[in-house]
Amino acid sequence: MITLCVMCLGIIAGRYFFSDKFKTANGLLQTICTVLLIFSMGVTLGKKDNFFDILLSLGFDSFLFFAFPTAISVILVYFFSNRLLCDRKTNETDDFNQGDQ
Repeated sequence: MITLCVMCLGIIAGRYFFSDKFKTANGLLQTICTVLLIFSMGVTLGKKDNFFDILLSLGFDSFLFFAFPTAISVILVYFFSNRLLCDRKTNETDDFNQGDQ
């Protein structure tokens, strides 16, 4: 929740308080913060004594967080694209046939 609030404050600050001349500096600041975030996550994981024991568990959890949303997205896109495209083709065919009469 804190992350979401900070992100919203950043959006508001970027929208109303920063001009285009700060765009390069802002990009550099974003890169530095991202590198620090990744480094701190690595330090946190490296401090754990049983890191290699939980590595498999982390990998499996990450795979599940990737696999389920991806599968559901593919199924929904397939279903809706077939349904919407079939409806559109039917309407276009009906419109074409009515124009001939």
